[in-house]
Amino acid sequence: MISKLLTALFLMALCVVIHAGGVSFAMRRLSRHLPHLDRLWRWTWLFVRLASLMILLHLVEISVWALFYVWQGAMSDLQSSLYFSAVTYTTTGYGDLVLPPESRLIGGVEALTGILMCGWSTGFFFAVVSRLFDSENRRP
Repeated sequence: MISKLLTALFLMALCVVIHAGGVSFAMRRLSRHLPHLDRLWRWTWLFVRLASLMILLHLVEISVWALFYVWQGAMSDLQSSLYFSAVTYTTTGYGDLVLPPESRLIGGVEALTGILMCGWSTGFFFAVVSRLFDSENRRP
């Protein structure tokens, strides 16, 4: 059980690294563009790109978990594994697919990781929106 927990924590750490890299990339790109965004359509396009990047990060993280499940034989094929991982990561939890008993702790850690990463994405998105509104209100 300890080895399963350590494995799950390693996968969680990998998701944090992926997310940190993606958010850092977005921050670098945004810092160059934010001062120049003064039109609604530009803001909207920025939000679409930012949301797309966050979803892409989550899909990569879901894929990491799914590949692990297939590699360990906890899921029979990649399609089922991706579906199970997406449902678990997003905490939708349909229950139509389940991990074998010895791997269920890992699934729980995936759900907790998904909650944290989605919260991080939401916080980052909110921070960008707040910064845009603050910069707009400071203009003469």
